[in-house]
Amino acid sequence: MGFAETFKALSDPVRREILVMLKKESISAGKIAENFDMTGATVSYHLSQLKKAGLIAETRNKNYIIYELNATVFEEAVLWLSQFRSGGNDEKE
Repeated sequence: MGFAETFKALSDPVRREILVMLKKESISAGKIAENFDMTGATVSYHLSQLKKAGLIAETRNKNYIIYELNATVFEEAVLWLSQFRSGGNDEKE
């Protein structure tokens, strides 16, 4: 996982909305697509970008692919971003 892929994936509002949905529950691509006015191919593209960034994982369940959130990548990104907070343990030069 690279931060470039993570931030690129997070830059799209549709992908962010998909992540919010997956935070609530693991669901299939069809269920995700029901929430958007776009083609199945477009939803698949967004899912592939999220997968490429490591933000989601997929598992097969009979004829369906179920998507779930991969919180580890979020934790790594938040940890990295936290170094830029003001206050706390800032080092003085």
